[in-house]
Amino acid sequence: MDALAVKTDIRWRVSGGGPKVVLLHGGMQTSANFTKLARCLATGFTVYVPDRRGRGLSGPARPGHGLRAEIADLAAVLEETGARNVFGLSSGAVIALRAAMELPIERLALYEPPLKHGDHDPVAWLPRYEKELSRGRRAAAFVTAAKGTGDLRYVPRAAVIPMMGVVIRAGQGRRIGDLIPTMRLDAAVVEDAAGPLDTYRSVTAETLLLGGERSPAYLKGVLSGLEPVLPRARRVTLSGVGHLAADDSGRPELVAAELRKFFR
Repeated sequence: MDALAVKTDIRWRVSGGGPKVVLLHGGMQTSANFTKLARCLATGFTVYVPDRRGRGLSGPARPGHGLRAEIADLAAVLEETGARNVFGLSSGAVIALRAAMELPIERLALYEPPLKHGDHDPVAWLPRYEKELSRGRRAAAFVTAAKGTGDLRYVPRAAVIPMMGVVIRAGQGRRIGDLIPTMRLDAAVVEDAAGPLDTYRSVTAETLLLGGERSPAYLKGVLSGLEPVLPRARRVTLSGVGHLAADDSGRPELVAAELRKFFR
């Protein structure tokens, strides 16, 4: 059974036994979104899944919260647990990558970090999202963020906003509604990380670059840009999945299979 541990106001779930691995979730997620992924890995690893600040059971994000605070939180988790293996999804991958430049991370697995690369702005959706949030239109803000980050990109807004409104108001959907405002924290991480990909040449950790066959082209482009830059990187593309493969709603067993091989 999962247990909860705490370092200051950062809490995480821990399960399994063996080499230690930290899993960092992405936007509009909590540690609960990695329940299946953690279960798949727990047969051979001790798995720590933090709730990033402002989400789940962890404490609130302070004004000005951004990449530096997220790296400090990860540093606290690594110090407390002794883990040296880190997997990050989306904005969690951005944090893990930047942290690997200064923290004692030995093996680093990244699933499609939405870094600024080429002409694509991964946070171009932010002004519209903020405007909708300010008007109390959480369902619309959710759709704006989801479409802007690559999910729901083929679904008409007019079709999905009313449905999302119903989901937010009902049962488990209330948790989603609470997470929608936290996307501004993920946007801050991405904005703080803006800069040339050559920055990451100093990363010494052995690195696994993971991506989905069905993911947006710009995320594939980021991986293509990182691959020749990172000194000890290899890349794997998973068939039939997209950006959220590691999430409980995706195909976490496919991600776990690659992570088991890599972290072993």
